[in-house]
Amino acid sequence: MYIAETEKSVKNIVVDDMILTTDMATSAGSRMLDGYISLFEAEAVTKLTEAGYKVYAKANTGEFNLDLMGETSFYGPVEADGVLTTAAAQAVKSGDAMAAVTLEVNGSSARGAALAGLTFVKPTYGTVSRFGTIPAVCSGETVCVTAADAATAKEVLWTIKGHSDKDGTSLPQEKCVFDEVKEIKKVAVAKSLMVGEGAAKVEEMKAKLSAQGIEVVEIDGEELLLAKSAWNILMSAELCNNVSKYDGVKYGYRTPNYETIDQLYTNSRTEAFGYLTKSVVLFGSETLSEDNYFKVYDKAQRIRRVICEALAKVFGEFDAILAPVSSKLSYTAEEAIANPYIAYEESLYIAPAMISGVPAVVTDGVQLVGPAFSESSLLALAEKL
Repeated sequence: MYIAETEKSVKNIVVDDMILTTDMATSAGSRMLDGYISLFEAEAVTKLTEAGYKVYAKANTGEFNLDLMGETSFYGPVEADGVLTTAAAQAVKSGDAMAAVTLEVNGSSARGAALAGLTFVKPTYGTVSRFGTIPAVCSGETVCVTAADAATAKEVLWTIKGHSDKDGTSLPQEKCVFDEVKEIKKVAVAKSLMVGEGAAKVEEMKAKLSAQGIEVVEIDGEELLLAKSAWNILMSAELCNNVSKYDGVKYGYRTPNYETIDQLYTNSRTEAFGYLTKSVVLFGSETLSEDNYFKVYDKAQRIRRVICEALAKVFGEFDAILAPVSSKLSYTAEEAIANPYIAYEESLYIAPAMISGVPAVVTDGVQLVGPAFSESSLLALAEKL
């Protein structure tokens, strides 16, 4: 994490390296944008500043936030007590910031918060403006909040939410209110997601919920397994399009090793992008090719609809879904780097909420996923717990 020279205060906010600021560099964890300073700031930063918060630091991220927890960053991974963490989570846990505002792209923010014992909220897609964020997976990425407790997370989220004319995906203001708190009485646990060490944290939460008089029911949730493959396909396709602008011409890294325009493009991207980003771009290109567009990309979009319908059916009977956030309770940087596609595997847990745009709250190492605009209810339960 790199920090601007400024006096600390109790209203310090850290934003991650995907969120544009005019006084600090925004590099998306990539050599491609190393040292890049934007001419304008993100809408979320503007709202925080106007509300009296101090955006005092930028938090390191993995390259375009595609990885597990920042291990692919051009500046290296962040570790605490020998295990992998995220810079945003570490800033909050250490007390350097009251909250972190991040762009959730592939689950790294949720995992970082869960494994650090923090509270995290991913709001309903379209309720917080993405204007001024570095685009990666535009149909699912969401500006989120990590804090030490649910009350602080709600305070910061309520500051940055709202309609923005600068964001074409921003919902009308009346949709961005979601102040009504509906008591959560019945929670579903999808057996299909109960794999790995993270399932133990769910079992602990089931006992806490039952102690609060909340009915916890196991369901099959087999359709939710489809979200992982569909999300990985859509993520790759959209990332491929969004990084095509980085060609070494207008801005970003430019290779010194070229004689022709083709060499400029090829060498700049080859030298600046990391292994995972290159892999995602290549897979996305193949996905969007003439041969595969309908049988891969179009099918993934159809599966997205199936997931949305499956979740709507669950939420017709239950108030929320309880699920793990990750397969393990800790990771080392070495094991994450050794398996460059580990984030693709771990998307099993975060894909249902990401692909459908519904809100999710991480508390006590697990996630509670609710229907659209149920942030208040989820955060109220998290605070109660």
